[in-house]
Amino acid sequence: MTELTALQTTLAAEHASLYVLGVLGGQTSQSASPTLFAAITAAYAEHRGRRDQLVRSVTDLGDTPVAAEVAYDVPADLGTPGAVARRALRLERDCAATYAFLVASSTGQLRTWALRALQASAVRGLGFGGTPEDFPGR
Repeated sequence: MTELTALQTTLAAEHASLYVLGVLGGQTSQSASPTLFAAITAAYAEHRGRRDQLVRSVTDLGDTPVAAEVAYDVPADLGTPGAVARRALRLERDCAATYAFLVASSTGQLRTWALRALQASAVRGLGFGGTPEDFPGR
């Protein structure tokens, strides 16, 4: 697996994450669940920044960044804050796994950046009800 392929795979995952987080944000009430709303909003901003960095990295390597899909699957049962938090936790766990793949497929500064992204996803998952894991992303 080349670094470029791993970057494109990670970029595709971030496109999906942003789509799902947008849906989750639309299902979260700022007044009824301010903590969850703030966590979803912060996660969206973080993932958007990571997506933008991945686009730059792919472009810097001379390739065209993979485009986002038109739509992604999201569960229909997002009517409660608990359901939204569970889906956000799953998203962060999936992202941690994707960044673990990028860590394993890269070297140098890219590996360091991917490791920080993996750690950030693992920590954000705690805010959505996750529990600490010895090796997040596996």
